[in-house]
Amino acid sequence: MGIAASPADELAAGTFRLAIAAARYNESIVSGLLAGARAAWKAHGGSEQALQVEQVPGAFELPLAARALALQRGIDGVIALGCVIRGDTAHFEYVAGQCAAGLQRVMLDTGVPVSFGVLTVETLAQAQERAAPGLGNKGHEALETALAMASLLRRLK
Repeated sequence: MGIAASPADELAAGTFRLAIAAARYNESIVSGLLAGARAAWKAHGGSEQALQVEQVPGAFELPLAARALALQRGIDGVIALGCVIRGDTAHFEYVAGQCAAGLQRVMLDTGVPVSFGVLTVETLAQAQERAAPGLGNKGHEALETALAMASLLRRLK
């Protein structure tokens, strides 16, 4: 799927440095998101050295890692990858909501784009579908979103 109607140069990764914060919780799902993000990075001409990947325990920890990455010199964008699957308790609302709010705060406080690649789904099957290779991989889409925003902010400076 990807970003609709974007100029090709907007997604050219060659001049950007991005960082990914990936949760270890629900690792089988997050590894699919990470593979999708890496594939998008490579497809848009990104070099392996210009893509930093760090792992955190779970989605709740993503905002702090995203902040630390965003504050690194030369980072043009951060992609947060994780997966929160609804269960029988209120845990989903707390973790998913605080993760989203925290990541938005990091973006607004630092001025560095933070792309939300955190699945918030009802079932494991939904998560597997969104992390599968090919069209619809949300890690791929999150990486393209970070590139688009980094490009926009560079143009606006």
